[in-house]
Amino acid sequence: MNRIDLNADLGESFGAWRMGDDAGVMPWITSANIACGFHAGGPVTMRATIDLCARHGVAIGAHPSLPDLQGFGRREMKITPDEVHAQTLYQLGALHALARAAGTQLHHVKPHGALYNMAARDRALADAIATAVRDFDPLLILVGLAGSALVEAGRDAGLTIQREGFCDRRYCADGSLTPRSEPGAVIEDIDAAVAQAVSIAIRGEASTRDGEMVRVEADTLCVHGDRANAAVFAERLRRALGDAGVQIVAAARPA
Repeated sequence: MNRIDLNADLGESFGAWRMGDDAGVMPWITSANIACGFHAGGPVTMRATIDLCARHGVAIGAHPSLPDLQGFGRREMKITPDEVHAQTLYQLGALHALARAAGTQLHHVKPHGALYNMAARDRALADAIATAVRDFDPLLILVGLAGSALVEAGRDAGLTIQREGFCDRRYCADGSLTPRSEPGAVIEDIDAAVAQAVSIAIRGEASTRDGEMVRVEADTLCVHGDRANAAVFAERLRRALGDAGVQIVAAARPA
């Protein structure tokens, strides 16, 4: 039986500003990536999201970002590997403290936004993230774009890795994601996004923006918690994968 993890980027509200439908998405996923305060979130939001994960039995992951609250972490910036290493450790430490106080632990790490995409192609930045994860806890799972430099860096650092596929992002021919600044980068139609997710989970392939097929070997699929009707999408996705014979389960954390 095919197995896949469903992850979602959550805890991305900030103060009085609300982002996403965390409570609606949570029952349908198996892993959550919680914003650590650099692009969104904050101590109270982080703690509330950890508690929500614990109630639903959802694996808790850190979602470190570039320091870019105003741009929601989606703007690239010039940054050194040493800065990325230190900032990743800083954010992991913050979420770990709140998780420990709640009687639970971190399961995985998935970079956010621009940092994720930069690390997908820049091996030096990928190594900085992987090294920070290993330095913090070598048993944490590192999540990266399938076929990317971050996956390679995680393997070389001795970490357990998860290759990530995207349900509602359009792929380029080289397996990278179409930049959000370009038309059609996000698959808005729920049926089309669900169909892409099932194709990745069952056949290991997705359609590019040019209509060609690209190989996407994924262990986990991303459900964007900030998309319109996120909870409806997550429920339909989970049911469609189940109907296709796919087992939905979080990766086991190494012992």
